[in-house]
Amino acid sequence: MMKQIEMPKAYMKTRLPSKSVLIVSEKPDGNHNIMTAEWFMRTSIDPPMFAISVGHPRYTHDCLMDKRYFNLIFPGKEMNELMRLAGSKSGREIDKFTAGKIEYFPGKLRKLPVLKDALACFECEIISQIKSGDHTVFIGQVRYSWLNDEQELFYYE
Repeated sequence: MMKQIEMPKAYMKTRLPSKSVLIVSEKPDGNHNIMTAEWFMRTSIDPPMFAISVGHPRYTHDCLMDKRYFNLIFPGKEMNELMRLAGSKSGREIDKFTAGKIEYFPGKLRKLPVLKDALACFECEIISQIKSGDHTVFIGQVRYSWLNDEQELFYYE
């Protein structure tokens, strides 16, 4: 069961080797989008921040440029199918939340989804961005953190 927790405690559980996360963003119409990402990192302890790198042609890039919030999701070990779906289809063409039958509850920041089967979720407000070639690095300050003690971290071997 997902519960709100202090950011350092939630992050300690996610420090195992993780190669992929999920990025939840808000579509211009108010619905939600989800994307698998490998380019992410923690950038600050105080205040807590994460950076994600998103390609310019990606629908998530458009969403983040329009709505300045994202949830960084560390997937639970049973989320393999969702990781595939989120990384292989575009939110321009399908509603991945419906297609993936994603169970979630609205977070505290912009009500972006907190996935019930995830290990951890960090609700972030974009405070800065840097163009990096064909990608943009979005830097988000963590506003709320969630942890599911019943989950283990998903990672590709």
